Amino acid sequence: MSHQTTGKTEAQTTPAAQTSPPTSELDLAQEFLHRTTPLTRVRGLLHRYPALSPAIVLVLSVIVFGVINPRFLNPGNLSLITQQVAVVGTIGIAQTLIILTSGIDLSVGAATTLAGLVIAQTAANNHVPWPLSLLLGLIAGIATGLLNGLLVTRLKLPPFIVTLGTLSIFTAVLLLYSNSASVQGQNLPGMITALGNTFNVGGVQITYGVVVMVILYAIVATILGRTAWGRHVYAVGDDAEAARLAGIRVNRVLLSVYLAAGAILAVGAWVLIGRVDGIGPNDAVSTNLESITAVVIGGTSLFGGRGTVWGTLLGALIVGVFEEGLAVAGLDVLYQVLAVGILVIVAVAVDQWIRKVRK
Repeated sequence: MSHQTTGKTEAQTTPAAQTSPPTSELDLAQEFLHRTTPLTRVRGLLHRYPALSPAIVLVLSVIVFGVINPRFLNPGNLSLITQQVAVVGTIGIAQTLIILTSGIDLSVGAATTLAGLVIAQTAANNHVPWPLSLLLGLIAGIATGLLNGLLVTRLKLPPFIVTLGTLSIFTAVLLLYSNSASVQGQNLPGMITALGNTFNVGGVQITYGVVVMVILYAIVATILGRTAWGRHVYAVGDDAEAARLAGIRVNRVLLSVYLAAGAILAVGAWVLIGRVDGIGPNDAVSTNLESITAVVIGGTSLFGGRGTVWGTLLGALIVGVFEEGLAVAGLDVLYQVLAVGILVIVAVAVDQWIRKVRK
């Protein structure tokens, strides 16, 4: 009887012992799961510092184009690159805020032009004092952001569809308001076009618009990195539902982002007026895609929740360097467009790869 009982007990315990892997096997499996390769370490580094990859690309681009043609590093070329970046770089700040929340704004160009025309028209045709003209332009920019924000938060419409629609609305409004006419810089007060004036830094001519842009980057970067609002922006972009469950008022955050973007676009309109010495209905048409390009190349994820505004500045500079570098190298303008397209695709592919990092 006791022998049979013992045999039964052994029969019952033996399979269980066989299904439990030895401790050494568990240790090996655990070690394999936590094993890191140089490639995974690089991916983790890029995940923690999104602006690192565009910074590397920018430095390498400057070196390569400088070697191909030393004229690329002439102060005149560097001056041109910085001046070209001023408008797209400023508008890119607004685009970055919206993309960080997992949205996108296709109306930034039309909104910037509308705000610029309000500034110029009131100053030139209505003889409004220049500070009030700038204030009216700011109100116009905020109004465009308010409309986009309300449509996204109240009607729950996708940002892509909303801004695609408001792109047409803002374009029609600015054409009606301006009668499709441009305003020349000579008809504007000096302070309205002052951001187009330059000063010399080591032989490079820097516009005051570039200075305003850099100051704006510093302000927005500080707010995003040092305030609760900035953390909420990242949280909403990373996972809106999780942010809501954590007590964040998602709609309020989204609306504030669109309002802030509209205000920034008004500043971009002021920079644009100085850059082109006036304003016309078609002056910022291409900035919709250019701003998105700068944001994507700058390392901000199109899926939201990851990126920095400084990366956007680097992205805008990369585009400027590539366009000017290829021009100095004597290549056709079509190759400049091709290069920018390849940069965008590579940047999105790298972002997809980085997002797979194990948290």
